[in-house]
Amino acid sequence: MHGVKDWRAASPQAFDCEKTPVTAHGHMIVTNHPLASAAAGEMAAKGGNAIDATIASLFALSVVEPMMVGIFGGGTSVIRLASGEEVIIDGLSIAPAGAKPDCYKPVSDTWPDYMEVEGQANKVGASAVAVPGNLKAWAETLERYGRLSLAEVMEPAIRFARNGFRVTGYFIACMNEALGDLSKDPEAAKLLIPGGNPLSEGDLLVQADYARTLERIRDEGIESLYGGALGAELAEKLGGAGSFLRLEDLKNYRTIDRTPVRGTYRGFEIMGPPAPCSGGLHCIQMLNLMEGFDVAGLGFGTADGIHLLLEVMKIAATDRRAATADPDFVKVPTERLISKAYGDLRRPEIDFAKAGAYVPKVGVNDSPNTTHVTIADGEGNIVTSTQTINSLFGARMVIPGTGIFPNNYMYLFDPHPGGALSLEPGKRITSTQSPLIIYRDGKPVVALGLPGGPRLYASAFQAVVNLLDHGMTLQEAVEAPRVWTMGQHVELEDRILPETAENLRGRGHEIHMVGHVAGGMAAVELAENGAITGASCWRADGTPLGLGGGLARKGVSFWPDPVRAKAK
Repeated sequence: MHGVKDWRAASPQAFDCEKTPVTAHGHMIVTNHPLASAAAGEMAAKGGNAIDATIASLFALSVVEPMMVGIFGGGTSVIRLASGEEVIIDGLSIAPAGAKPDCYKPVSDTWPDYMEVEGQANKVGASAVAVPGNLKAWAETLERYGRLSLAEVMEPAIRFARNGFRVTGYFIACMNEALGDLSKDPEAAKLLIPGGNPLSEGDLLVQADYARTLERIRDEGIESLYGGALGAELAEKLGGAGSFLRLEDLKNYRTIDRTPVRGTYRGFEIMGPPAPCSGGLHCIQMLNLMEGFDVAGLGFGTADGIHLLLEVMKIAATDRRAATADPDFVKVPTERLISKAYGDLRRPEIDFAKAGAYVPKVGVNDSPNTTHVTIADGEGNIVTSTQTINSLFGARMVIPGTGIFPNNYMYLFDPHPGGALSLEPGKRITSTQSPLIIYRDGKPVVALGLPGGPRLYASAFQAVVNLLDHGMTLQEAVEAPRVWTMGQHVELEDRILPETAENLRGRGHEIHMVGHVAGGMAAVELAENGAITGASCWRADGTPLGLGGGLARKGVSFWPDPVRAKAK
């Protein structure tokens, strides 16, 4: 796209991609599970557009990635329609009306335990559940912009839940991380630890209760959950287990159409979601800071290049904690944060000789366990959508008789009253979700996104730098080694060279080598000739699926008509 002709020649940090991209001229589907990609492909084969395919994939992911996403979660979709219209649909969760700023008892006023409360009440169990937005957002998006019915897009998910699917090694690794909490919930244990034996890779997971719940929603409509009989049952069961959630909260929930935030970088335009998503505006903020440096000249993976990334991330992180939250409750200085002038103001604070400590000049605690879908079709529709139930398996419980893993979004609110991110009734959670679309000369050229909690927006930012500064291919950009920091604590993926890590330690960075930073990125690249390339990375079960070909030419039949042939 841009950047150096051969980034490898300027970099000591070579790496090989583990997955291969896919290119097609029809639909291009990238999700974090092969069955979710297959569900989206079914919709494309039925004549559906990118929106139909996206919603089908999200319902399917709620079955095959129940640790990441579900109908009782929340998320954000960035949509670019074939007409050129842009839509951002905020389906993020909100705090129930009965949740008060001091309803949890914090155990610490300092990091890293700042967000923790007594009994993990904001993290595990019914008391951690916020009002879900996913089901309403998915159904409304489909009704407004899709062409297939809710029943049609739900069918693959219902089939996967009823018939079962084989769990992957990635699924098992995630399950094992949460096994201690899951084993304490009878419904979750019955599903994932049958007979006292945890599932193993390749085992068949059947979710009969969840299949029946999806069938009920299909037959009764989403109103059944948002104020109807199903919602009443769920609210009663959760309330009896200590949740703040009530039926009235479900009845009153609304999605919001947001206006995108936009910025420019190296002649490209970057578009993403605004607050309460922090990803869009802070990605733009970080790119503004980078624009004053010769990033390509520093080289990918060099000590100077990584040091610059880390310093830029720290500046954005301090501003995010201070000022980015639900704009209905907090005045978010969006225009200042994304302005070139603010980038010019902060840039001189960066010292290449040492790690800096920064304070906000505008006046948390996300989970990395999310999923992402990026889908484009041959008509020109593009969807990049990040969805989650927050932590692995959300509140680490299953609502009895429903198969639903509810969110634990209450863990994202600051349990200390009086801050920008503090808990308030009706307040939307603040998320780092960063579904982005990159434009050149007014035309979309790349759409991307990924899961990853606080590491998410920094990883999306790095992908943009990899594409536009280092000139990487799409596959290289999504798989390239990542780094992350919010302060002095720095995470480097273990593919970063040891000598580079040691150099950074010498500048004052507290280095921690980790297996991976954030999750599986899903990206598409759109070429001038109509070809669309899809890429996923090794950090999840990501699977690109492209559709080419199509229906027969109009008027073609199998046997030639001899009368017509003779007449010619």
